[in-house]
Amino acid sequence: QLELVESGGGLVQPGGSLTLSCATSESVFGYYTIAWFRQAPGKEREPVLCIDNKDVITTYEDSVKGRFAVSRDNAKHTATLQLNNLRPEDTGTYYCMGRFGPCTRRESMFGSWGQGTQVTVSP
Repeated sequence: QLELVESGGGLVQPGGSLTLSCATSESVFGYYTIAWFRQAPGKEREPVLCIDNKDVITTYEDSVKGRFAVSRDNAKHTATLQLNNLRPEDTGTYYCMGRFGPCTRRESMFGSWGQGTQVTVSP
């Protein structure tokens, strides 16, 4: 399994932007599907966006359409989640997860995940 490390979270005002990164030292990164999940306070973790090893992107959370974007750089073994026009309801811990196989919203299908990075959107 991949060892994934997220970074880039922080405190931002509504309307602001953040760039989250998911990195590994594993050269097999390019074969993995990477998904971003988030967990809001008091709620279950939910899928947000996913990018497979062919760069096909799946959006699971309608509220992020047009605001969030996922990408990957296989040469650098990183995936990026760009968060724009942030809202207070985007507050939560963001996790990247990896698996062999296609994108899925099922968290149990991912064998690799990081420790999460906190995003707080507040005036």
